[in-house]
Amino acid sequence: MGFLDGITGNASRVDPAGVAQEYGRLLAQGEQVHAGYQLVRDVFIFTDRRLILVDKQGVTGRKVQYHSVPYKSITHFSVETAGTFDLDAELTIWISGGQGVTKQFGRGVDVYEVQALLAAFVAR
Repeated sequence: MGFLDGITGNASRVDPAGVAQEYGRLLAQGEQVHAGYQLVRDVFIFTDRRLILVDKQGVTGRKVQYHSVPYKSITHFSVETAGTFDLDAELTIWISGGQGVTKQFGRGVDVYEVQALLAAFVAR
């Protein structure tokens, strides 16, 4: 992840194997990590079963909230690509009950890849 992306709040792609190793205790037996993105200290993980949002809280980041969203709970999502002056792309996911989750991606992230992952998993 680039330093500037971290400061501006943009997510960058991280190695799925590293994510699986670091967060393996969160995974169900046989669950596989397909992609991971890091936003400063927070991480969101696309597995074959669900989306996991890791929210590290406080100054030290020792307090962590893990939010698990089964793909069947995602009602719809939108992807906004980066523009000339707006350097980040944005993903918004709506969960059953109307709650929305928005994440921003730096230019180095292929937002079409993220959209394709969601489309494949939500359509199951």
